[in-house]
Amino acid sequence: MQPQASRLRRWLLRLCVLSMLAAAAGAYLAGWLRLPPRWDPLAPLVVQEPANWLTPFKLRRTRADDALCLLTLRDAGLRFSPLPDRAPVKGCGLANAVRLEAGQRTALSRPTVLSCRAALSFALWERHGLQPAAQAELGQHVARIEHLGSYACRDINTGDGRATGRRSRHATADALDVSGFTLADGRRIQLLRDAPRPWDDATALAREADARFLHAAHAGACRAFDGTLGPGYNSAHRDHFHLEVGGWPLCR
Repeated sequence: MQPQASRLRRWLLRLCVLSMLAAAAGAYLAGWLRLPPRWDPLAPLVVQEPANWLTPFKLRRTRADDALCLLTLRDAGLRFSPLPDRAPVKGCGLANAVRLEAGQRTALSRPTVLSCRAALSFALWERHGLQPAAQAELGQHVARIEHLGSYACRDINTGDGRATGRRSRHATADALDVSGFTLADGRRIQLLRDAPRPWDDATALAREADARFLHAAHAGACRAFDGTLGPGYNSAHRDHFHLEVGGWPLCR
């Protein structure tokens, strides 16, 4: 009898919790319950706010709304100018793209063309991934991001010369290749020179702050972008981080 009573108590507890959650959801949808914007799933994404478990949901919703995406970019403090759409031709084109000139706190080695949704992921990465990694491992902020480009009408590069027949995310300005960083004190960190070889070399990570910074920056990009590839992926990425949106989730 005792096991049955215990199961009954657990069942009643679950029913009580579900009833409370249903009541709270009903009150929220009816407008009787107000949540702080940071914890409200229907509130706009604010890049400056600390990330939480709702951030990926808000990011996807914002990226899917062209006007809201541009507005959120402006509020985030990025320097950019909108670009006219370019109709797709053989898998290449622009839709709701911007000419990105600078981040919130970082300059770019040169202006670049990104879709708004990629630029929004860039804003989140800069704020919550890149700069915290630099402060934690190097004691200063990143002043400039060096990149190899974004928009390019081309296929996926496998690094071994094989033709894939599939367009890269670069072909729609949904990807950015980052090759290095200039710190506030003027020192440069470049992936080709400073990334640990192999990428997960425990000795290098234990001894070298630059290696730890690059790993932390890569991990932060994985949280902000749909796909992040780096030196640990293949030889084609030995000198840069490939950051993209719109594809399958990938962090390598």
